[in-house]
Amino acid sequence: MIQNLIKKFNAKSKVHLLVIFFVFGLSGSFALWISSPIMSALNLKNILNNYPLYIFLRVLIIIPVYQLILIIVASIFGEFQYFWNFEKKILKRIKIIK
Repeated sequence: MIQNLIKKFNAKSKVHLLVIFFVFGLSGSFALWISSPIMSALNLKNILNNYPLYIFLRVLIIIPVYQLILIIVASIFGEFQYFWNFEKKILKRIKIIK
């Protein structure tokens, strides 16, 4: 099972796979943590009375914040090139770059 994950994530070793998972997890946690102050600064909770719409807008804010934080955290852990290639793949899928 671990070998399948190593192959799927193009990891060099088990330790590299662990670093990749750690970067993903830390980036996701930090993106969620930082989205609350962004939402408070935009004062959307008071403007929107519809909670599902509020959650939808929060998700729309979290997505680009997560992408930026992912690159920053990856750089700190020395994995910039790996995650930059990952970002380019995602951007190609959503047709932002060719």
